[in-house]
Amino acid sequence: MERFFSPDLFKFLKDLAKHNNREWFQPRKSLYESVARDPALRFIAHFAIVLPKVAPGYISDPRPSGGSLFRIYRDTRFSKDKTPYKTHIGIQFRHRFAGRDAHAPGFYFQIEPGDCCVAGGIWQPDAVALQKIRNFIVEHPKEWKKVRRGFSLWGESLKRPPRGFDPNHPLIDDLKRKDFIVWIPFTQPQICGKNVLNDVASACRKIRPLVDFLTRALELS
Repeated sequence: MERFFSPDLFKFLKDLAKHNNREWFQPRKSLYESVARDPALRFIAHFAIVLPKVAPGYISDPRPSGGSLFRIYRDTRFSKDKTPYKTHIGIQFRHRFAGRDAHAPGFYFQIEPGDCCVAGGIWQPDAVALQKIRNFIVEHPKEWKKVRRGFSLWGESLKRPPRGFDPNHPLIDDLKRKDFIVWIPFTQPQICGKNVLNDVASACRKIRPLVDFLTRALELS
């Protein structure tokens, strides 16, 4: 067993949340790399060995750019929030056919003070994908209820039933969803502990049936 993350990462993220500006970050960029980026890339490289046994078809890519690790820099072009940096570390394990699409089925590992988790599912799919998922739920209601049992779904929902679906359908609340995400919370001691690799793998294993359901709905291998 091996430790990847230290309490220094959480201290850095807390400080960044208080001083989210370039003047504070730039002199501390090397600190970000040493306590956040490099440990995350090392974790991703090790997880690449474990993931095929947990969820074949999903990729743990340790490249510094274009891989599983999300950039720390926020895209502020279309956002009212102009703070330049994310205050969490985000790692996504995408389906091998998804390329760099963040809106494809997959698993997600987030490290943020007070909000660490492993999540899985699909976030903000396009209209075509969303229609396929809704149709698949209607066609396989028993399986859907089984794979989502024990989880709360996270994300946005429509206020009204989607067009073409029975408003009285027993799964209408799920059919109104725009995101299909479930998560398992983690603590700071877990993140900084020696078992974090196995703990993340175990969480992905629990979430996998739901991710597999969505993958089949989208007719991915």
